[in-house]
Amino acid sequence: MAKFKIVTPAGAGYGAPGYALEMEALGPLGAEIVEVEAKTEDDFVKTARDADALYAKGRRITKPIVDGLERCRVIALGTVGVDSVDVAAATARGIPVTNVPDTFIEEVADHTMTLILATFRRLVVQDRLVREGRWREGRPMLYELPRLMGQTLGFVAFGHVARAVAVRARPFGVHMLAYDPYIEELVMSQYGVEPVGLSELLQRSDIVSMHAPATPDAQHLLTEEHFRSMKRSAIFVNTGRGPTVDEPALIKALEEGWIAGAGLDVLEQEPPAPSNPLLRMDNVILTAHVASASARFDPARRRRVGQEIALVLRGRWPRSCVNPAVLPKTGLVRWQPYSMERGPGA
Repeated sequence: MAKFKIVTPAGAGYGAPGYALEMEALGPLGAEIVEVEAKTEDDFVKTARDADALYAKGRRITKPIVDGLERCRVIALGTVGVDSVDVAAATARGIPVTNVPDTFIEEVADHTMTLILATFRRLVVQDRLVREGRWREGRPMLYELPRLMGQTLGFVAFGHVARAVAVRARPFGVHMLAYDPYIEELVMSQYGVEPVGLSELLQRSDIVSMHAPATPDAQHLLTEEHFRSMKRSAIFVNTGRGPTVDEPALIKALEEGWIAGAGLDVLEQEPPAPSNPLLRMDNVILTAHVASASARFDPARRRRVGQEIALVLRGRWPRSCVNPAVLPKTGLVRWQPYSMERGPGA
């Protein structure tokens, strides 16, 4: 009989089937991962009730599910975002919730820079003009645009991904601004980024790059009022989370010319409905929430999930906890020699 029971929804996740990567850390502890096929929350709770850990994927982990866990020591996510788990309910129960905030930083930063450049230079439209035999129309379009050097790039939130984008953007000669009430200004200064308020950032930026996490504070952080305040020549890029933007307001801004274009890896509804106007706009580049994807994506995140659960089952603090206030109350031992950055936007 296994020493520890780890419950997870059946049939969910990315990449290769099975749990060999997670079990690299969990196997030596005598743990087993049990898949649960359940159509309702009640059915799921019945099987998960005696779980030592919950591997959250493929379904929302709601308050009723969390409250039904009688001995769960940790809820682990293999994603950066934690909006699929009721973190408040877990916190009330004293259960740490972990994510993988530092696993895909470079990939997302690369994708962000790709969308910035492609949107700024109207790359998709230029490609289509060539394919449609409209070669001579390409150059006049770009005659209307400034060069990238000297433009202002504004970051809404300045976590690790935005900082990595700043490193990539700096050689292009852009001036950089950032708004993030949770980050010390001295951190921004180290990256050559000027700290400003949100209103000033939107008014001054030629490119606005959204990196806020999907937290209650960031829900619809950008609204119609904000898009109206931007330059008509500005472009908007989002590789963070869709719900941070009031999407109807963004659509209106693009349709009515309040802003010039957008590069979006995330949307409020994913995948988008066929009727979504964004799908028909020439001034929008869309990708399918793939910014984090690379050959290392699945192995790296799945190993990290196994490591986080194993740490807790061994009686230690996890490395990345999105509700760290619960840790001193859990009886888990803090083992890190230095303080760790934690939080949904870390």
